[in-house]
Amino acid sequence: MRTFRIGKNDSGQRLDKFLSKAVKQLPQSLMYKYIRQKRIKVNGKKQEISYRLAENDEVTLYIRDEFFEEQTKQEEFLLVSPHICVLYEDDQIMLIDKPAGLVVHADDEGTVDTLINRSLRYLYEKGEYDPRREHSFTPSLCNRIDRNTGGIVALAKTADALREMNECFRARRTEKYYLCLVHGHLKEREGKLLHYHRKDEKEKKALVFDHMVPGSKTMITGYRVLSEIPGYSLLEVRLYTGRTHQIRAQFAHIGHPLLGDGKYADNREDRKKGFSHQALYAYKIMFHFPEGSSLSYLDGQIFQIEKVPFASRDTLEMLSS
Repeated sequence: MRTFRIGKNDSGQRLDKFLSKAVKQLPQSLMYKYIRQKRIKVNGKKQEISYRLAENDEVTLYIRDEFFEEQTKQEEFLLVSPHICVLYEDDQIMLIDKPAGLVVHADDEGTVDTLINRSLRYLYEKGEYDPRREHSFTPSLCNRIDRNTGGIVALAKTADALREMNECFRARRTEKYYLCLVHGHLKEREGKLLHYHRKDEKEKKALVFDHMVPGSKTMITGYRVLSEIPGYSLLEVRLYTGRTHQIRAQFAHIGHPLLGDGKYADNREDRKKGFSHQALYAYKIMFHFPEGSSLSYLDGQIFQIEKVPFASRDTLEMLSS
């Protein structure tokens, strides 16, 4: 027998969803059978699988101990450094400045040193996260950034914050701005790029078209030139759509590839100058949360990274020399 007391992060879930996370070794078919047979109860009573758990509910399972065997494998996040650069933090969310070169989640190679693992280790060291106290929730990242792109990534510390943040990104109630260094000088100091995007799954890159083609989607990118040096332009870019490699592919398409980008341009000369990957940074974000949201206190706030490596005066002077 095992009893789970429902905490804040576990509340609001359907009974079956909670059980599938809290007792991962219990097959779903058996879970539904045991609920019907009253071998799984809530507060001592039978409940439907659709029952929404409330804080302080007690879920009791009268099932074999084998389904509760603890994993002997050490938690992966304990193997990595807790070092992260925190741009903003409160009791519900964190905004992290992810460096270029660090992968967000585990990749096909099974990388353990990831942003999410570093973040979990950071929270663990602060005493804000302990997997032994959480039955079904783990602090989670709410947006992704490519390995070789740096910038702001949001992390939700609570289940409620995760739902709110995920909906904010899904509904595009964010304003996201990037800094990038591109080759050449643009004709207009400010403008919007409108193209059509289709992903090449085999090559894992974006295809850009000037007109609609079968399977393509609109992509819109705003930009303004912040400064120019011989051969290069520093741009602030705003995303109005969120397509794969949108900024990199679109600027390469108009003849101004990003400095260091080897996927959408030849970067052999860039590598000689120390740029082996794209000069692109998600440096500023604004959230829009509706009244009544648990994160409404963040509505309209601007969060910005002040020091972006490739945008420094020293780097620009080096490139112009």
